[in-house]
Amino acid sequence: MIEELLPDSVVAVEAHGDDAIQDAPLYPEEAALMTRAVAKRRREFSAVRACARHAMEKLGVPPQPIVTGASGAPRWPAGLIGSMTHSDGYCAAALARATDLASLGIDAEPASPLPEDVVSYVFLPTEAERLRRLAEDRPAIHWDRILFSAKESVYKAWFPLTAKWLDFAEADIELLADPDGRPHGRLRAELLVPGPWVGGRQLQWFEGRWSFQRGVVTTAVVVPHS
Repeated sequence: MIEELLPDSVVAVEAHGDDAIQDAPLYPEEAALMTRAVAKRRREFSAVRACARHAMEKLGVPPQPIVTGASGAPRWPAGLIGSMTHSDGYCAAALARATDLASLGIDAEPASPLPEDVVSYVFLPTEAERLRRLAEDRPAIHWDRILFSAKESVYKAWFPLTAKWLDFAEADIELLADPDGRPHGRLRAELLVPGPWVGGRQLQWFEGRWSFQRGVVTTAVVVPHS
């Protein structure tokens, strides 16, 4: 599901279903991060790293440990960029060579409505109004969950370029539905704070795609070099 949202330069590996989300071998430095984790968290942590290592192999890179920095973001092997995500019964990793893309972010969420208190906290008034219009046109799609996932993907693409936090209110995201009526489309995020410099220019927009299928919402944002 993630792969169809990404360009050919990105290798994506996913696991879907409870049988696929099982404990996978961890490197000692990874296991040290999970000493106090509950079983569910450990399974998700190990399964998504198994996906990432498979993606490394597809790129011709020897599998390596994936630890996290103080921010919680994964540290990728030299020469690679990537993003990981997991939701109930689903996990995925997407990797690319740093020469091919500046950054990327992926996210997966359960295909269910967001709690109302989260909606009021996360979305800008402009976003809430666009969600209302989308829901009137296509009520079977959980647009609020897609928008929440899109904000997560935007942040994951933003952080490696800036090493700074991006608040939910600092990106105004528009979801664009596919005119053919299928449950997928594009997204466009306007950065409401000074954007990162990439390829000699300062970015104020990120773009990506979204999908809604098999009980999972997935989003992906890709930042090219130019």
